[in-house]
Amino acid sequence: MKHIIAAVVAVVCILVGGITGHFVKNGLSAAASTSSHDKPEKKAESHGDSGGGHGEADKEPAKAKKSSSDHGGGKASDVVYFKFTREFVVPIMHDRKVSSLVILNINLEADADISSTLFSMEPKIRDNIMTTLIELSNDGKTFDNITDVESYETIRAMVLMNLQKAVPTGIENILIVDIAQQDL
Repeated sequence: MKHIIAAVVAVVCILVGGITGHFVKNGLSAAASTSSHDKPEKKAESHGDSGGGHGEADKEPAKAKKSSSDHGGGKASDVVYFKFTREFVVPIMHDRKVSSLVILNINLEADADISSTLFSMEPKIRDNIMTTLIELSNDGKTFDNITDVESYETIRAMVLMNLQKAVPTGIENILIVDIAQQDL
């Protein structure tokens, strides 16, 4: 009898948790899509300060209305800013030893239509970006001077080019939000 009661309680808890998670997820998505309809390029992002405390809100992309007048068009389109759960850490090698680490905080600017695809493909996308960054760190010049605008643009262009091979449509830009180098 104790085993049956424990099993029933476990099943009820799982169902209630699943239903609650579904409503919380849809509620956060609806809130993100209805905010910031007034100003183009304004980023509406939830930082998970209220409720839950498990960081689920950080996994939702911030959505913004982007005016196509920035590109000479007439119709506005929805844009999603996909924020990765953690930074990218790239080791810089000299003489077969790690001489420094470069830490990059990268966000993706993408069409709202592919936001669910980005979430489901995050490990594959992270792998693609990390492979590109490792390749660039081994070229011997890109990460030598991270404050050089040419190096910065090379990183952005190479990551975007290689990422568009994995996700052919929808990713518009790579945003390098933060970059830092720690010498060892």
